[in-house]
Amino acid sequence: MSHKIMELVEQASMRENAPEFEIGDTVDVHCLILEGEKKRTQVFTGTVIARSGAGVREMFTVRRIVSGKGVERKFPVHSPRIAKVEVKRSSVVHRAKLYYLRDRIGKAVRLKERRK
Repeated sequence: MSHKIMELVEQASMRENAPEFEIGDTVDVHCLILEGEKKRTQVFTGTVIARSGAGVREMFTVRRIVSGKGVERKFPVHSPRIAKVEVKRSSVVHRAKLYYLRDRIGKAVRLKERRK
């Protein structure tokens, strides 16, 4: 019984327009940042290397290179702080998790683009 109640509570928190993207896509994640009374949007651009969880607890990890260092950030898919997720480029991948990109540097990080 409590499992059904939890599902109903989670269903209310889920977004109707959840973003559509896959592992290996290069995305722009528009995050709402609250600074005191002000709101602004900050864009985090990178490659989706992982998705995990299900339902309201679903998360995705985006990786990018900033001044020679790899930076990863995890985002909840159904968060109200995520304004939108734009897919800039899709890539061909054969794995569910792209953790092997952490060990690569420079041009070796590039993924083959998917043709539509």
